[in-house]
Amino acid sequence: MTVEPIADRGIWFRVENGSTGSAVRRAAERLGDQLGLPAARLADLAIVTAELTSNLIKHADDGVLLLRPVRRELDAGVELIAIDTGPGMVDLAESARDGHSTTGTLGIGLGAIVRQASWFDAYSRPGRGTVIAVRVFAAPDVAVSWADGLTRPLTGETVSGDGYALRLLGDRRQVLVTDGLGHGPLAAAASAAALTAFREAPAGSPAEVVGHLHRAMSHTRGAALAVAEPDPAAGALRYCGLGNITGVVATGDGRQRGLVSLPGIAGHQRPVIRQYDYPFEAGSLLIMHTDGVVDRWQLADYPGLTGRTPLVVAATLLRDAGIRRDDAGVLVARSWS
Repeated sequence: MTVEPIADRGIWFRVENGSTGSAVRRAAERLGDQLGLPAARLADLAIVTAELTSNLIKHADDGVLLLRPVRRELDAGVELIAIDTGPGMVDLAESARDGHSTTGTLGIGLGAIVRQASWFDAYSRPGRGTVIAVRVFAAPDVAVSWADGLTRPLTGETVSGDGYALRLLGDRRQVLVTDGLGHGPLAAAASAAALTAFREAPAGSPAEVVGHLHRAMSHTRGAALAVAEPDPAAGALRYCGLGNITGVVATGDGRQRGLVSLPGIAGHQRPVIRQYDYPFEAGSLLIMHTDGVVDRWQLADYPGLTGRTPLVVAATLLRDAGIRRDDAGVLVARSWS
């Protein structure tokens, strides 16, 4: 039987009982097999998935898990992101110690997850819940991405109209966040067109790239989108947005500065396209999200979160600020100089 591959955006599971946990494990093993993981790493992946889902079932509230492929230059692996609003953990390092178990916490099995995973990161606060992100590759993975994100469809839909992408242009780096108008397959198609056009766009400024996306998306229903080019070496961020994409620069001292997106729809009408430049100091974070994430969050409410990887920061904000009646997407990029 031919099994359809899991798309790069992945599949979200609501993990509530053992049967769901078994379904997640089978899907993870199938994805690992499709990506060419050797038998030994497939066995490790099964352990990681079983421990993650078991913890969500036994010790968490509103547990969900995102399963998706993750790609490196020469190979690909499986990524799992477990998110909950459960009791949380006081000390993640202690919870990851072999044999540690505290009633009412998500600590059981964390040591096994850390041992079997190629890459691991997590954030937890007592009373607020936990985010755990793991990757399983055939070979070790020690690199930390400078930017990452995730999207989630609104309740009842199988595809999301929100999307994000990263690209390298020599020593320059650009990111895109896009929100296809509406919901469902047509919104997802508009977002996919933006992602394709972004990856193929000439190496111009964010404003030039947004102009290219606008022209390339005329056959779609259109999208709100924003392109950013963080340049911590120059201490600058170049930003160009259309529509309801929220952009924020969070500095190392806790300040947050909102970024300007002009009214308009990429692919429709003749929007005003204008680029704005902002300070982007070493230690800063760029956070971009769609209107499926409310913008009332403050990083100051999450002690230690800015020290986690962009993926865990994005997943934590999606959990707490994402709304279920809309597609939602978050991207986080950090300075790397």
